[in-house]
Amino acid sequence: MNGIRNKTLRNTVRVAVPFIIVPMLAIGGSLAFDRKRHIIISLAIAIFALLLFAAGFEKRNTGTRRMVIAAVMIALCFAGRFIPFLKPISALTIIAGIYLGGETGFLVGAMTAVLSNFYFGQGPWTAFQMLAWGLIGLIAGLLSEPLRRSRIFLLIYGAAAGMMYSFIMDIWTVLWYAEGFEVKLYLAALGTAIPYTASYVVSNVLFLSLLAKPFGEKLQRIKKKYGV
Repeated sequence: MNGIRNKTLRNTVRVAVPFIIVPMLAIGGSLAFDRKRHIIISLAIAIFALLLFAAGFEKRNTGTRRMVIAAVMIALCFAGRFIPFLKPISALTIIAGIYLGGETGFLVGAMTAVLSNFYFGQGPWTAFQMLAWGLIGLIAGLLSEPLRRSRIFLLIYGAAAGMMYSFIMDIWTVLWYAEGFEVKLYLAALGTAIPYTASYVVSNVLFLSLLAKPFGEKLQRIKKKYGV
């Protein structure tokens, strides 16, 4: 009975955190908090990302080992933000989601945003970056089997993830500019962001082409060796 209850609770967390709680925090925080106090929202999202990560495993030792690997992926993503123009953050987050699970992918994306922004600058945009990169990793985990089997599908998902990141960040742009959501402004924001969206798409396709196979093989060996 307890096992069924725990499984139900974990499944509830897996749905509620990424698709309800985090989006509500990001949108509500952008409207209710000023720039200086918005770190509260970002830290709250980080806590929920850790909760989601914890819901993804049952054995403590397995979770601890996965956390170590996730920390390495976060560090690589952090370093990737310093690369000019084309950045590997989304690609590495996708790889983490595919080979370590969607919950780990969400954690890698979300924590990369909040930690790296202590250098690049915190603000209301951080929560939306955490949401965008987190969802990219989570969905990659949900689609892990077809993404592993088909290189073409992987690259298509990478391109779609670049567009998704831009679409989510443009929601923040409209909320910041209009202090509310307006469809016309959102469509205008999408239009003006086309060059940035294109760079996200190119970055994801490029780095997935270069990194997916070698990183995937190493993560597979690590998982097999340490029972992750």
